Amino acid sequence: MMLAGVLLFSLNDVLGKWLVATYSVGQVLLIRSAAALAVLLPFLWQAGWRPLVRVERPGMQAARVILSSAEVYAFYFAVAYMPLADAMTYWLAAPIYVAALSPFLLGEKVGWRRWTAIFLGFCGVVVALEPSAATLTPPALIAILGSFSFAFMMLSGRALRGTPDLTLVFWQMAGAGLLGLATASFGWVTPSGFDLFLLAFLGAVAMVAHVCINRALKLADAATVVPFQYTLLFWAILFGWLVFGDVPRLNMLVGAAIIVAAGLFIFFREQKLKRTAAEVMEV
Repeated sequence: MMLAGVLLFSLNDVLGKWLVATYSVGQVLLIRSAAALAVLLPFLWQAGWRPLVRVERPGMQAARVILSSAEVYAFYFAVAYMPLADAMTYWLAAPIYVAALSPFLLGEKVGWRRWTAIFLGFCGVVVALEPSAATLTPPALIAILGSFSFAFMMLSGRALRGTPDLTLVFWQMAGAGLLGLATASFGWVTPSGFDLFLLAFLGAVAMVAHVCINRALKLADAATVVPFQYTLLFWAILFGWLVFGDVPRLNMLVGAAIIVAAGLFIFFREQKLKRTAAEVMEV
């Protein structure tokens, strides 16, 4: 289920990159979000509307919606101008940003091993970015800002553990839809019938991908399934080459390898510490 969810997200990214070559990011977000909300309607009908309006920590919920909307807008903007694998490399660094920020924002303890992995992860970002006047382009900088927004969104998700998934997903999609509505008029292109289907299909694929990943996390522990998220990079390189003719740069591949290694170390280190803490509590 996790591999299927990651593959669907990869297809979603490829389709999004294809569409933003013709349509504005706002237009893509608007139609994508409307389709995703339509997919959610049966679940909303069953659950009722109360969980959507009576939420814990409304300020944090609003911040999460703003961050998630900025993140998805930044992603589609970035992939419109840069190879898919390059953009995905920056987004895969988000868990490293989360580990670096969690001591300051969530009060979590981070030892020297994880700080070392965090430092190496940042080095991987620098290697992949290869800072210079030629590479520090607006799309690259927006990609980095988008990955930071994604990291802050993940941190807010940790702080909102008690909120139902349906509530989080609904407001996330609604926020992106409102941002798309506010910006869709800039460069609006009337889509053909088939392209309108593809724009709507984009939202449906994203929703099914969310279902697959949530189901995977219920069927197995996180330590088993979460590392499979890094197959996103494999699909990004493969589809980028097959669909768009993107040949990955050597420094991007090296930087991505460092980021993935650091991210996996941080993840497995956190899992080990959680198991140790649980064993101490049992004793």
